[in-house]
Amino acid sequence: MKRFKKWILSIVSLILILLLFSAALVVWVDPFFQYHAPLADFPYLVDNQLTQNPGMAKHMDYDSVILGSSMTVNFNTHWFEEILGLHAIKLNYSGAYPKDQANIMDIIFESDHTVKSAFLGVDVTTYTGGVEETKYPLPVYLYDDNYLNDIQYLLNKDVLLNYVLRPLADPDKTDLATVYQSWWTDEYYNIQWVMHNYVPPAPVEEETPADAFLESTDKNLRVNLCPYIEQNPDTTFYIFFPPYSILYWNDVMQENHLEATLREYAHIAQTLLAYDNVRVFYFPDREEIVTDLNNYADYTHYHARFNRFMTECFADGTCEIKSAEEMERALSKTRDMIERFDFEGLFSVEY
Repeated sequence: MKRFKKWILSIVSLILILLLFSAALVVWVDPFFQYHAPLADFPYLVDNQLTQNPGMAKHMDYDSVILGSSMTVNFNTHWFEEILGLHAIKLNYSGAYPKDQANIMDIIFESDHTVKSAFLGVDVTTYTGGVEETKYPLPVYLYDDNYLNDIQYLLNKDVLLNYVLRPLADPDKTDLATVYQSWWTDEYYNIQWVMHNYVPPAPVEEETPADAFLESTDKNLRVNLCPYIEQNPDTTFYIFFPPYSILYWNDVMQENHLEATLREYAHIAQTLLAYDNVRVFYFPDREEIVTDLNNYADYTHYHARFNRFMTECFADGTCEIKSAEEMERALSKTRDMIERFDFEGLFSVEY
């Protein structure tokens, strides 16, 4: 019996030692950057926005942030240094809702960083949802300051195997300048690929009222964006509307909510232009981009060269909206572009 107890004690002790060693290894490498900045020589794999963004917001070196959905993942932070003189970091969330942006801004603005600029892509479709709605369930233990629940991180088999041991065995350090970049290579950006994969929505006969989206949009602005603008007057917020392709506008027309969508754009712009530390940029009226499907890999995602173009616009003021009147002119230009576009001709060709 004594031998059996000693054997059990030895096994338990060994398990505890292995668990402590595993936890210590995770703390030392810290692949999710929860406790410290990255080690200089470790080949970190950064591929999970949900779990790695909060740690990067806490401990990476930056003075500016790039926020938004997959519309922002193809920005290269070297461009922001080259063109704007800013040391930016990308903290994108594919498919992000306003609450996703708010969750990461909580961490950004509660950290010790002095944030000069925040570049935020606004997708109007997500502002019609609930103010607490997120794209994916939040791993709260990575977003809060409670070290007690970090056991889910420290003793996580996936973290140990895929983010600590695998990079050691097959080192290929992620380039943070292009982190989260979309998988599409240049050959995917063509009209044949886009049209082959595009499925138009079913037509809707009844027109959506022009004010249908305004209440939910206003709530999202007041809860998930405006407080961060107001509480950080020394940060310049570059708010921009991405240039979705003409097929996005075909969806809008088929679903019969063009005026409601344009009013939503107008309301967001008007609300944000009231702040001295906000600059608004509107790209949906760039006809040379929007109407050429060779610029896209699907109905909304554009080539990285247009992310470069937008970065240049942030510097020189091209496409900037400075008043409600300018926004109305931009929306009129968008409406005119849609009305003039030959949708019948586009859909009459086999791709």
